[in-house]
Amino acid sequence: MNIIFFGSSKYSLIGARILHDKIGLSAVVTLPDRPDKRGNSTPNPLRSFAEEQGLTLFMINKLDDATIQNLAILQPDFLIVEDYGLILPEKLLELPKYASLNIHHSLLPKYRGASPAPSAILAGEKKTGVSVITMAKKVDAGAILTQQEYAVKPDETTDSLLRVLNQIGGEIIIPIIQDYIKGTAKPTVQDASQATYTKQFTKKDSFIDVINPPSPKQLDRMIRAYYPWPIVWTKLLLTDEEKIVKFFPGGKLQVEGKKIMTFKDFLNGYPEQQELITKLFDKRNKEARMKPFRPLDDALFEMAGADLNPTEPEYCSHCGEPVCNNCADEAFKKEQEEEESSLF
Repeated sequence: MNIIFFGSSKYSLIGARILHDKIGLSAVVTLPDRPDKRGNSTPNPLRSFAEEQGLTLFMINKLDDATIQNLAILQPDFLIVEDYGLILPEKLLELPKYASLNIHHSLLPKYRGASPAPSAILAGEKKTGVSVITMAKKVDAGAILTQQEYAVKPDETTDSLLRVLNQIGGEIIIPIIQDYIKGTAKPTVQDASQATYTKQFTKKDSFIDVINPPSPKQLDRMIRAYYPWPIVWTKLLLTDEEKIVKFFPGGKLQVEGKKIMTFKDFLNGYPEQQELITKLFDKRNKEARMKPFRPLDDALFEMAGADLNPTEPEYCSHCGEPVCNNCADEAFKKEQEEEESSLF
């Protein structure tokens, strides 16, 4: 059986490993490596995985006719798409013998679009889930083949949620593949009248105005939803100099040019900000706020080489670019300056 897997993020690696271990993949299609701010190129996780497993690898940023012809040579039975980043043209969707399938991280038709996981956290959803659908010309509008619910935890971040949902997706798609081969697959048309849509988030969305901030409850959701990207941030006047300050899950923040620290350490260094921090977080549960944030263990999902420590290099979940705190600060500041006129 020939299965071509389309994915680009460290999260899609979770599903790719499950599929390859249980039924086997023939090829991987991913985006090209992107250089960091120092000009060094770090292989994206799917490239490393494909090379490690000896799979045919396509690293492309455009799904043109030439690419489709090269993929057709493999005579695929299925195309599986998870966290890929490009829209597959209709001509490509018609290529496989059985079906082109998408693993989508919501209970469709709710939360169609680019960012279902952070959108669910922002909305305070108590549950979300995974849908396996046929791929159609209209994004995320294909027929539903199976779904599985997941109870969102009170401290869930987009990072932890995507890890779990990619794990679920990799597992529940396997019986669907088997159903297609047996001729017993039963697609169910989505109720388009119930569809809701998500947007692609930017740094503008994660900016907070400390003069007129969101409620503590909504700020908590934002901090969790926008981790690991684009990170909630603001500008503060610290020791007579305006600095970018980022807010992380688990009651931590980072002043531009410094390491991530707790609120306590921040207030020790900038006691004049006590009133501001109180204003932002006074209604949050103190224990939940100060509890250290410990992401899920990468080994659980066989994420070899991926490191969640924000001070270490990792792939940006939004753009796929390998970044570290220092180069991220520089890139963040540059982009923020470019957007300044529309932000303020």
